[in-house]
Amino acid sequence: MSLDFYDQSGKPYAYSDDGQTIYTFGGTPIAYLDGDSIYGFDGRHVGYFHNGAILDPSGNTLLFTDGAAGGPMKPMKQMKPMKGMKQMLPMKGMKQMKPMKPMFSMGWSLLAAKTVFGA
Repeated sequence: MSLDFYDQSGKPYAYSDDGQTIYTFGGTPIAYLDGDSIYGFDGRHVGYFHNGAILDPSGNTLLFTDGAAGGPMKPMKQMKPMKGMKQMLPMKGMKQMKPMKPMFSMGWSLLAAKTVFGA
């Protein structure tokens, strides 16, 4: 399952070719999906994958895919850049305990994707 993730301005931010590992378009691995949760490689729980969108820990939409349903109004998507060569995957740190799910909102996250993922 291939996914492209866009931010609230419609700019392509990241992608996943396998539905598990999330890379920046530059090729940097930034996170992975585990069920409906998203973890950084350091083990931090960084958000949720819900209805085709990545939600921040507060339940607000951080990034969306083509198939995203619900949430805030989506902007017009910008053209995707060429994918860079994938970097080697870092070792996964011990996963942080999954927090209680927040109420999912209809708003955009106040956090920037770079802040959440560190890349």
